[in-house]
Amino acid sequence: MRDFSFVLLPEFSMLGLLAATEPLRVANRFHGGAYRWRLLSADGRPVVASNGMSLAAHGGWGESEAADAVLVVAGFHPLRHGGAGLLAWLRAQDAAGRVLGGIDTGCFVLAEAGLFRQQRLTLHWEALPAFRERYPLLNATQELYELGPRRISSAGGTASIDMMLALMARSHGHDLAVQVSEQFVLGRIRAQSDHQRLELGARYGVHSRKLIQALALMEKHMDAPLDSAALAAGAGVTARQLQRLFRAQLGAAPNVFYLGLRLEHGRRLLRQSGLNVTQVSAACGFESASYFARAYRRRFGCAPGTERREA
Repeated sequence: MRDFSFVLLPEFSMLGLLAATEPLRVANRFHGGAYRWRLLSADGRPVVASNGMSLAAHGGWGESEAADAVLVVAGFHPLRHGGAGLLAWLRAQDAAGRVLGGIDTGCFVLAEAGLFRQQRLTLHWEALPAFRERYPLLNATQELYELGPRRISSAGGTASIDMMLALMARSHGHDLAVQVSEQFVLGRIRAQSDHQRLELGARYGVHSRKLIQALALMEKHMDAPLDSAALAAGAGVTARQLQRLFRAQLGAAPNVFYLGLRLEHGRRLLRQSGLNVTQVSAACGFESASYFARAYRRRFGCAPGTERREA
């Protein structure tokens, strides 16, 4: 792949895009003319990114030249901005043999167009639960990027750099990928399987191995919450010891902290999925939508339905 078209949706991730295009620019310094790329919008007009900056497009996707690969660059509300015309155009690109891909939440649009079957794909960790709820049969991973014969994707952010470096290593050799990475002052080229998010201990600012095990269980069991006894057993401590660990290092009882995690999970689903409030409440392990709504209002100061409308 040496010729790329980047389809920009409104509210796209500027970092995700630049982390994909800048490696191509730098590669051309060392290997002149190795890559070409174009930025495409629905009508050829500038597109406003999620950070409020406007970026000029080279043209409209419906009138663009053929490329080796077409990547949908999205951010917030990808399905709101990826209309029927774009879905049809992407299907035509697939029929013409193009490699298709997504950056950040771009795979929502490809999935909606029916362009994923058993192929692996990735997207930003924050959008992953909503994606899995909407497309439960698709093979969505938590990798930094995925490279297949006809489908590629990055989780967005700086993961786009790693994806492009991997593509460069395939097509032009490892030395070029190293040269490009050094221009970005990268400490190392991350592996595909590196974590998108910080390790649990760093994320929550805790060091206790037992506490980290309990937190991992909580994150794994959002839709069917575990009780304190099960959490304690999974962490290898007693229920009383677990209480002390949570209060000492996180300032809250385990059940209170767990509830907060589930509500944050629900907030992400409301903002990024097409699920209704009842479906979201079930996905977060609440026995009823009314209980979910009361807890949600206490934590965020608004009703779940309001969050949905504003999103």
